[in-house]
Amino acid sequence: MSDPSLNLLVEYLVEGDRKRSLTEVKKLLDAHADREKIITHGVEVAMKRLENKCTIEQFNLLEIMVAGRAAMEVITFLYPQDRPPHPMKGTVVIGTPEGDVHDLGKNILKMVLTAEGYRVVDCGKDCPLDKLADAVKREGAFAICISGLITPMIPLVRKMKDKLAERGVKDVMVIAGGAALKQATAESLNVDFVCDTAFDALGYLGMITRSG
Repeated sequence: MSDPSLNLLVEYLVEGDRKRSLTEVKKLLDAHADREKIITHGVEVAMKRLENKCTIEQFNLLEIMVAGRAAMEVITFLYPQDRPPHPMKGTVVIGTPEGDVHDLGKNILKMVLTAEGYRVVDCGKDCPLDKLADAVKREGAFAICISGLITPMIPLVRKMKDKLAERGVKDVMVIAGGAALKQATAESLNVDFVCDTAFDALGYLGMITRSG
């Protein structure tokens, strides 16, 4: 989904132009654009364009890294981690499963959740399921969010609840997201919820905490 008011930001991000990207974000905020719209219609649109170029013929790791750095600067500006914290809403474990080294989506989610008052335990990228499950048990998390850009992650995600059960962990919500995972249903992935954006995950977690 595109938005004409964010076209310049998308172009600057795809080009990896950090300075112009930040300048454009400041202009958007001055024009009263909200942070969620800037991310979902700006940053995520830019990242989707790069994902679509990730073919054998067009793949350019440097291009993606530069764009990713620009995107993270924008996210950090929109969600500064040194803001006064909200009351703690609970602990969430996040990670990208073993075999997937993409972490931009995970990092966006981490910043959004932290800014909204959740304690986030980031297990990083290329992370074994056992490490994720151990973190959930150790940290007393009420939810785990798994991000996956590539399709080989799908069979791994299906095993996440089994890994938690092996540790006697019950009633933990498993949330999936990312380019590969959001094409599937929650039932087919054996998870509780599949999110399209970081804000879908935030809304679902908020619903859980309110009902709990």
